[in-house]
Amino acid sequence: MSSVALYPLMFSLSLLALIFPSLALASGGEGGEAALVEAVTSTVEATISSGGTRPHIIHAGMHWGGLLCIAIFILSYLAVLSEEYTHLKKSKPVMLGAGLIWVVIGIIAPEYDVSHEELRKAIFHDLEEYASLLLFLLAAMTYISAMENRKVFDVLKDKLVQAGFSLRQLFWATGIMAFCLSPVADNLTTALVLGAVVMAVGKNDPKFVAISCVNIVNAANAGGAFSPFGDITTLMVWQAEKVEFLEFFSLLLPALTCFMVPATIMSFFVTKNKPEALKKNTRLKRGAKPIMFLGVLTITMAVTFEQLLGLPPFVGMMTGMAILMITAWIIRHFGNSRDKDFDILDNVASVEWDTLLFFFGVMFSVGGLGFLGYLELASTTFYDGWGASTTNILMGFASAIIDNIPIMFAVLTMSPEMSHFQWLLITLTAGIGGSLLSIGSAAGVALMGVAHGRYTFFYHLRWFPVLLLGYGAAVGVHFLVNG
Repeated sequence: MSSVALYPLMFSLSLLALIFPSLALASGGEGGEAALVEAVTSTVEATISSGGTRPHIIHAGMHWGGLLCIAIFILSYLAVLSEEYTHLKKSKPVMLGAGLIWVVIGIIAPEYDVSHEELRKAIFHDLEEYASLLLFLLAAMTYISAMENRKVFDVLKDKLVQAGFSLRQLFWATGIMAFCLSPVADNLTTALVLGAVVMAVGKNDPKFVAISCVNIVNAANAGGAFSPFGDITTLMVWQAEKVEFLEFFSLLLPALTCFMVPATIMSFFVTKNKPEALKKNTRLKRGAKPIMFLGVLTITMAVTFEQLLGLPPFVGMMTGMAILMITAWIIRHFGNSRDKDFDILDNVASVEWDTLLFFFGVMFSVGGLGFLGYLELASTTFYDGWGASTTNILMGFASAIIDNIPIMFAVLTMSPEMSHFQWLLITLTAGIGGSLLSIGSAAGVALMGVAHGRYTFFYHLRWFPVLLLGYGAAVGVHFLVNG
């Protein structure tokens, strides 16, 4: 079977396994009716107790409209998984899918006595979630883009290339840097920067490039799991106030275990040969160091405003972005001629808008399925039936196939009654689960493009047992340390 056909198949099986046991509950006789009543009751109680903004949820079950929405979501996400081959940006199908899902909901809403006002309330609930995430990420991505413009990452790359490391030392250096850099930068940027390093050094050694890419993907995802800024999912959990800022760092040891166990095993398959020396001297552009300082200051403001003033984190991030824009204006007007084109609005234009719009599609699609009652049914099936620990561990495997963002947003939308330990567990597994397959994270997908023909889906799959060992060890350490 070709890899093109393999990805959609794995996704479809996972999603069907998630949804249709719940549908069976909704339609399968007295037992199903009892489960449905229980799900409705628990949902109402949760909404009342949490002050939720969704007083009315359609429980569509096997209604044609509900099944059509599920089909739309599956088809749109299959289009996302085939992006590498169709070159259709991932934001386009999920945005279309989100719109169609809510159109179907609007059509069937009168059958369930749902008013236009209740529909708008549900949509604006999702909009509030998305706007908070969008503004936070817009500021963060603008800072990353500005640092790229000022050659910060190019200098880092050149320093590593010129360090004179052996291939095994470089394997460890890039892995450690990926683990340390991803908590403050996103794992995509981390993977691209360090992927460029191994491509430059190992251009004549495809095996070194491939195994180093596996290590970088695993390290970047593990490093992002213990920081609110390291991954979209951790940011979502923080903004949903499920875990406090400092509490994320209790995941440091499990995340470090997830990186170290596979890296140690893989390092024995990397030679100690020294690559050919490369000479290149990239210099930081004017304003690079102040911008790095402002990046740290902005993160500090986001945390401080949230902890001390109760303000959403995006307020601190947008305030920091304003300071960055003023700093760029000073550099442009008082710098030399080479700085005249440094405009932060250009950096805003160059951020990953495809990714930001992809989040819109995911959040509104999942929100629509939640409004139809499917997430509550899934929560009843898995969290009440299998238990939180088993479900949260399995969610990590699902995130390797589907993507951790819709998985985490679905869990947050379900909002199951879980202990603090369990919210940390799902944060960990959703973050590191994406390392099990190359398609499970943005870092893996990006490196398959950068190291095309060397780092592939099937090469990454070859290391699945080792990565699974790291995943299991990380979960075990979490139970040991935080349980």
